[in-house]
Amino acid sequence: MARLFGTDGVRGLANGDLTPALTMSLAASAARVLAAHDRSHRPVAVVGRDTRASGEMLEAAVVAGLTSAGADVRRLGVLPTPAVAHLVAETGADLGVMISASHNPMPDNGIKLFAAGGHKLPDAIEDEIEAGMNAAVDGPTGAAIGRVVDLEDAMDRYVAHLVGAVSTRLDGLKVVVDCANGAASVAAPEAYRRAGAEVIAIHAEPDGININDNCGSTHLDSLKAAVVEHGADLGIAHDGDADRCLAVDAEGNEVDGDQIMAVLALAMAESGELTDQTLVATVMSNLGLHLAMRKHGVKVKTTAVGDRYVLEELRAGGYALGGEQSGHVVMPAYATTGDGLLTALRLMSRMAGTGRTLADLAGVMQRLPQVLVNVPVADKAAVASSSAVAAVVADVERELGDNGRVLLRPSGTEQLIRVMVEATDLTVAQAAADRLAGVVAANS
Repeated sequence: MARLFGTDGVRGLANGDLTPALTMSLAASAARVLAAHDRSHRPVAVVGRDTRASGEMLEAAVVAGLTSAGADVRRLGVLPTPAVAHLVAETGADLGVMISASHNPMPDNGIKLFAAGGHKLPDAIEDEIEAGMNAAVDGPTGAAIGRVVDLEDAMDRYVAHLVGAVSTRLDGLKVVVDCANGAASVAAPEAYRRAGAEVIAIHAEPDGININDNCGSTHLDSLKAAVVEHGADLGIAHDGDADRCLAVDAEGNEVDGDQIMAVLALAMAESGELTDQTLVATVMSNLGLHLAMRKHGVKVKTTAVGDRYVLEELRAGGYALGGEQSGHVVMPAYATTGDGLLTALRLMSRMAGTGRTLADLAGVMQRLPQVLVNVPVADKAAVASSSAVAAVVADVERELGDNGRVLLRPSGTEQLIRVMVEATDLTVAQAAADRLAGVVAANS
């Protein structure tokens, strides 16, 4: 049987794969597991959600599950995922639940869990929760049933935390923010205004259906147009739950997560905040990031794809900055998970503090052409371990030398091998990727 938890919680088609019954059982088991690990007090959970219509239904199921297991609940309403993580820590809660499918289309939804302190749950605890979902237990009765209150100042607490993480005010900066009709629709414009920026918000009118609909960090065209139209200094794009941030410069050019990390890494190195002069990135980060960081004396530690692996490396090494090309950036001194609003504020603070444009700052890194080919296979594990495939990979790596890079990895969810090639020339990268994809297909 497949594991219920993926790399970022439990996700699926709302009311299809992810039913209220399953959600209630998951929440109840999470409360019981936490109570079993610490019986010194009655468990307390905070619960937030994004703007999907199904979030209302699943919030009711989560609250019912938690209270049926004896946990008290503080409802946060619509807030970004990092706000839930922050409020777990700030309120001293034992558990945080975020109901969101992030950048996925509206029909999907998901459940993300945070432990005390706002940290993602370790695999062992997730497995314990999953194992306990079908257990026959006697629930509490009478006064032992959990109670529910709304945390009315949740948004203000989170925004105050964000503004406090910015050392330079943003007065004089004009920013367009695309809120993806999601969880950041109120919080992002409010935070940026409080920090001093002039803010133009687009896609900030959620109706339960339009989250991520041709907007947000996966659809940048309307943001690019708005930045140019309004003569803004930059644009910021969030995804549905606002744990990601991509940017657009004043000319409408995309600034991706790798470039954002490059800007922040050099700023933190300059201020003495970059622990051991080290940035943590995944294997999918562009080779251009590695070359830029090497030039400026910053080491890059690489992890497997997925924010949880970045978080594990950050915590293990005590590092101060890490993230993904997708714009999921983590700064442990200020947040326990990726926070798109915090990332945007720190990026704008760097602009304000230096007086430099985003294009100028992001120009520290030149993105090398990157070609990604997904190859369907019958057995991804067998292909990944094939000596014939490994021999061709070695040949291509020798041909590219220091001017390119090859990455073959099995998909985490499908029978696919992902072939990625980077080179200084797009034609070279495409030819190498096509050659490798052909060999993968032939050995599947």
